[in-house]
Amino acid sequence: MSLFLSLAAVGRTAANNSGSLPRSTPEAQGISSAAILDFVTSADRQVDAMNSFMLVRHGYVVAEGWWSPYAANTPHSMYSLSKSFTSTAVGLAINDGKLSLDNEVLKFFPDEARAAPSENLKAMRVRDLLTMSTGQHMEDVTNGFSFDSTNPLVKLFLSVPVAHKPGTYFWYNTPATFMESAIVQKVTGQTVFDYLKPRLFDPLGIENPTWEMRQQYTYGGSGLHLRTEDIARFGQLLLQQGNWHGQQLVPAAWIETATARQTSNGSNPASDWEQGYGFNFWRCRHGLFRGDGAFGQFCIVMPEQDAVVAITSGTRDMQEVMNLVWDKILPALQSKPLDADEDSDKKLTDTLQGMTLHPQLGSATPGVAAKWAGKSFLLSTNDQKLESVALEFGGPNEAVTLVLRCHGMDQRIACGKDSWIKGRMTYANFEEQPVAASGAWTADDTYTVKLSFYETPFRLTLALKFTDDKLFYDCEYNVNFGPTTQPQLIGIPQ
Repeated sequence: MSLFLSLAAVGRTAANNSGSLPRSTPEAQGISSAAILDFVTSADRQVDAMNSFMLVRHGYVVAEGWWSPYAANTPHSMYSLSKSFTSTAVGLAINDGKLSLDNEVLKFFPDEARAAPSENLKAMRVRDLLTMSTGQHMEDVTNGFSFDSTNPLVKLFLSVPVAHKPGTYFWYNTPATFMESAIVQKVTGQTVFDYLKPRLFDPLGIENPTWEMRQQYTYGGSGLHLRTEDIARFGQLLLQQGNWHGQQLVPAAWIETATARQTSNGSNPASDWEQGYGFNFWRCRHGLFRGDGAFGQFCIVMPEQDAVVAITSGTRDMQEVMNLVWDKILPALQSKPLDADEDSDKKLTDTLQGMTLHPQLGSATPGVAAKWAGKSFLLSTNDQKLESVALEFGGPNEAVTLVLRCHGMDQRIACGKDSWIKGRMTYANFEEQPVAASGAWTADDTYTVKLSFYETPFRLTLALKFTDDKLFYDCEYNVNFGPTTQPQLIGIPQ
């Protein structure tokens, strides 16, 4: 996906009152184009892989970009960045007089707990959910709670042993935030999503957000899907202490409390996961704070520098992404405007307009491949839910078509040569969704495909090695909640 940068004139007003952020040149807002270029090129080289980036300074977007096939108008999975939005819903419900931080969790679900609940469970408060200090052990939650369960999720959570006094033991987990969602729904009569839509999403101009459900509740701790600018708008709202176009959407006192250090989570000065935790917000080094989600979804807020950084990515090393922000962006934020620098602006713009996820490198179709053209290979039963694989040659612009039979349906995915071609597909546990494919021959007998599910962080690399009587099929995920390398599949000609 092309990384597109919009650099407009200084002082341009917001496009409309729905919440579009105004645009400006970097220099006019006190940061050099050269510094941004250094960040972007370093991120492109060091992070596998960046999906999008937006920098807001003094309320102006000074740089924005998407690595093709990612784009400005496509949503992206937020994962645990969703937690910061759920925290905001709790703050709004408190402001509405519906609950308080010190309410016991059992107060809202008196009939869902087991008989004679433990003293620790009875002591668990809303505050403990927000600070990830419920007192439960990872092993107990893993063994006793699953979002895939058909049993009532609230009841499952309340059945998990509480080994420690709540408020004394930090363990980051998603079920705790799910319980925040359940409590907000209990006291307001609305899901967190429906509760936030007129109070937060609509006023910020966040169009068409979606949030996954778990049973009858908004997921809460994950499942929110937003565009990159939506993340930036949320960050700017936090920076402005809840005020948006003169309207106080979120109480300033709540934002100050939620983003402050509320509990300790370690002491390593070099780790951005050990600087303290607020109410579903992380404290960062350098006195900053953030919401973040798995594989590198970031809303980084810099109060002293009056800046917000929004990033989506698909990386196994989230600390590396933040290190680049601290090393390249943070020190370049100056207190006064800089002189215009047209040459640096042009270099930045030219670089960003050509940015893309790295396509699959390799050769054109070798002559020996003709004997495999259109031949379907039947796979044995497997967890990837693939039934057969075939390749077809001769598409436009040398495109090879990958034919996968999955869930009982043939899917045809055109693979760009040195480029990405967009389509739709279902794969393994992925529901049908947009995908972009790039492929090339990496050996005379091996065709390798990259599949980018570009509304998520996930990118799959498929290696198809052909022999006269077998196909060896290997799949590796760039990131995954489980193993990234999948078991090799072997196919035989049909």
